[in-house]
Formats: sequence, C-alpha cells, structure tokens
Amino acid sequence: MNFKLKIWRQCDAKSRGQLVNYEVRDISPNTSFLEMLDILNEDLLRAGGEPIAFDSDCREGICGTCSLTVNGEAHGPDHPGAVCELYMRKFRDGARITIEPFRVGAFPIVKDLVIDRCALDRIVQAGGFVSARAGSAPEANSIPVPKQDADLAMEAAACIGCGACAAACPNGSA
Repeated sequence: MNFKLKIWRQCDAKSRGQLVNYEVRDISPNTSFLEMLDILNEDLLRAGGEPIAFDSDCREGICGTCSLTVNGEAHGPDHPGAVCELYMRKFRDGARITIEPFRVGAFPIVKDLVIDRCALDRIVQAGGFVSARAGSAPEANSIPVPKQDADLAMEAAACIGCGACAAACPNGSA
C-alpha cells in the first residue's frame, strides 16, 4: 500500500509549525500506524533528514502516549482505540492522510507530533474525576444489567490518560 502523508512539523514550542508532505510506499496492510511512522523515519534518516518526533510507549493501547489527530479526528476516523491500535488496512491504498498533534490549549506542542500532557496528569493526580452522587445505591445483584450495556459502561470508564476527550471536545482548544 502507498500513502501520501501531510505531517505537522514544528522544531520546538516557540517555533511556528507547518504541514509537510511525505510519501510512504509498499506498506503492508497489517502494519500499525506507528510502525508506518517508524518506516517513514527510517527513510528520512537514510536520506539525511530529520525524523518526525512522536510519542509512543507500550504500543498496546494501554498508556495513551501515542495520541495523534489523524484526518481531523483524535486517534483516527472510526477508530475507538489508541493510535497504536490503528492499522493501515483501515485506509485505502493511495489515501491522503493528515497527521497532527492534538490541538488542545492545555497540551502545548513540544516538537512535531509530541505534546505536553502535564495538565492532564495534574488533574488526574488531584483526583479531578467527574463523579455524581445519585443517592444510595441498590444491591448490585438486584438490578440485572444486560452484558452489552455492561461492556459499553466498562469501555466508557477505561481512561488511559491519552487526552482524546479534550482533543475531541469543541471547548478543548480554549
């Protein structure tokens, strides 16, 4: 598979950034999105260029450091997981893909696709989770919950600290 990429490049937090065009060729559909960026970086280094800075750690959808905006959506279009769980088979051959850091006022760009998520870390450390008192809870086994509803609730509660909620929120860039 071949792809035309527009990737945000920015030297540091104070510099002005811009979208730069790249192409990658012969990418397997089973290549993860981050592996595709690794391949591009290898090509850039071979050509004497500067590799694209991006964050990743676990590459298993657990840590949230790989967060990117892909084609205008946090983690990519129609993709509920982290970017490391996104595979190139999700895109058509020859697709144009725009890759940018999250655009959140509280997450300044450090370099290229790397953002500073310290604001989110401080909120989490301070116990800044949303909770609501709903009165006394009934006995857990007295209200049967369909498995599908329970699975959706568990999925919604599984925060990995990626910041996609802030990136997707219209007020997040404020």
